[in-house]
Amino acid sequence: MFEPNAIVLYVDDLELSSSFYQDLLKIKPVEASSSFHSFPLSNGMSLALKAMHTAIPVADNKDGVELAFTVQNPTQVDELFAEWQMKGIKMAQPPTSLPYGYTFLALDPDGHRLRVVSLRAS
Repeated sequence: MFEPNAIVLYVDDLELSSSFYQDLLKIKPVEASSSFHSFPLSNGMSLALKAMHTAIPVADNKDGVELAFTVQNPTQVDELFAEWQMKGIKMAQPPTSLPYGYTFLALDPDGHRLRVVSLRAS
């Protein structure tokens, strides 16, 4: 089957972003060079970070990217919000009830959107 197996985020400061995701995901990169770090995810995909200044062709657009982390219940949303705030992660939206669930939105060091959500039962 032909399907994506990696998410690649283009970043300004590879070391800063790698440290951010190591702390956030509690995993180390399996591949780490001066321009690329790759983190294995338990679902078989990988999250990769690529130094923006080394991309060919040039990558300069970060709009439209959002990583979503689904949790089991609204309490976990609130707990992660508090934990991430204590870590100094920039918040773009506090915990909020939206039509699809209870959620908050954070930003990584490059402004990529990180959404934590407890989905509403259908």
